Amino acid sequence: MSGQAASAVSETRGTRRLLIALALGWLVAIILLPLAAVFVQAFAKGAGAFLSAVREPDALAAIRLTLVTAAITVPLNCAFGLAAAWAVTKHDFSGKSLLVSLIDLPFSVSPVVAGLMYALLFGSQGWFGPTLMSHGIRIMFAVPGIVLATTFVTFPYVARELIPLMTAQGRAEEEAALTLGAGGLATFWHVTLPNIRWGLLYGVLLTNARAMGEFGAVSVVSGHIRGITNTMPLQVEQLYNEYDFVGAFAVASLLAGLALVTLAARAALEWYHGDALAAAGRH
Repeated sequence: MSGQAASAVSETRGTRRLLIALALGWLVAIILLPLAAVFVQAFAKGAGAFLSAVREPDALAAIRLTLVTAAITVPLNCAFGLAAAWAVTKHDFSGKSLLVSLIDLPFSVSPVVAGLMYALLFGSQGWFGPTLMSHGIRIMFAVPGIVLATTFVTFPYVARELIPLMTAQGRAEEEAALTLGAGGLATFWHVTLPNIRWGLLYGVLLTNARAMGEFGAVSVVSGHIRGITNTMPLQVEQLYNEYDFVGAFAVASLLAGLALVTLAARAALEWYHGDALAAAGRH
């Protein structure tokens, strides 16, 4: 049986090389070539023009807002992801499948629709907007709306990274710790967290990358106010529409650079802690 299975999936050397060539060619054409073009265009007029573009006050404001949004969103979703994964994997309760489905909801809902939902709730003609604005609280066209929209589109990543890992690990160690007299917090800190730390860090990296690159939901709730509510993706679109290609691609290259740093961090984790990750997955 094993010999038949092996022969069924074996290919000739030429077939393997063709498949590898097709995969690499598609990767270069769809990802690497466009990415390289962004950096080439960003430095098309020299490093001086690039530096001038990224030091422009509106660009700096967009960079700050993007980093602030990520700095708020990532801890919120980290806390939610931990709580949701703990609830789903360590406890049995009615409605568990519904909770998992709701966690996955942002994967299915268009980011633009997410932005429109917040506009319906907190806009000037929305359900709660007029009341909030009468008390001096502004959600739409302000930082709170951007943070809410970004939180919505990024909140599944930590939970979906942890739930399969914690399901595979089971409950035996936590139950043993509780039997030995450890409290819930001590059990989480000394037993659960060490087992899931690399999966948690993966989720944080993915959440951070998604938060910095979010466009659709933020575009709806931000109002595109230059220097105030423009994040880096919105700034790129605005500069490109104004035919400021050097400025647009300079900011875009910074955004792409942040994504590459995230990818490098994830690759470093896999390289240096591959055995620990594999052990956690088999636990």
